[in-house]
Amino acid sequence: MNGTLASAEALARGVIAGLDSSTDVAVCVPSVFLPGLQTVAKGTFLALGAQNVADKESGAFTGEISASMLVEVGCKYVLVGHSERRTYYGDSNASVAARFCQAQSKGLIPILCIGETLEQREQDQTFSVIDEQLDAVISAAGIAAFANAVLAYEPVWAIGTGRTATDEQAQEVHHYIRQYLALKDQAIAENMQILYGGSAKPDNAKGLFAMPDIDGGLIGGASLDADSFLQICRSV
Repeated sequence: MNGTLASAEALARGVIAGLDSSTDVAVCVPSVFLPGLQTVAKGTFLALGAQNVADKESGAFTGEISASMLVEVGCKYVLVGHSERRTYYGDSNASVAARFCQAQSKGLIPILCIGETLEQREQDQTFSVIDEQLDAVISAAGIAAFANAVLAYEPVWAIGTGRTATDEQAQEVHHYIRQYLALKDQAIAENMQILYGGSAKPDNAKGLFAMPDIDGGLIGGASLDADSFLQICRSV
């Protein structure tokens, strides 16, 4: 929840000017800015995404934004289950799964965010938490649905806390996620794009993206400045 329409448009123009189509890049902006960004991004390689989507198709759900509405303003992607939604707004595994299904029903590509809190990591629950978060979506949508989705691992304990995950710690969980999916469908696991979403910055991006199971980043605060975001994108 940052910025103005002017700053969002300036960021998009900066990203478009600084990169080429060899890297998959999307910006997930506040929904009220999407129409403006649709104009800026039209005809370029830059894709648009939203930060959340309703778990219902339509109806008396004041304040919610449906998948079909997001499609209408040019979205290709949408975040579902972001750690801040889970932490601050009570998004459960079940509601995240419903949002995932709603997104796909309208042709959006969901970026499914999963990850553990500091308390869960300290209690050695990382992998069981990952299992539960993935299983909820697999049960609702089926493993085949992951062929048209992106995963993002967010170690909640390493976001804005001053603590950082090492390259090896991030890789360990990414590898686990890929192997867990492989138990369901080997081809999907091999082709799954798994992003790292734990405070990736220009100074640590290169090491993270060099890990074999880390396919890119879900960038938070560092994406608010075009130059730092571009440095991260070039590290992929």
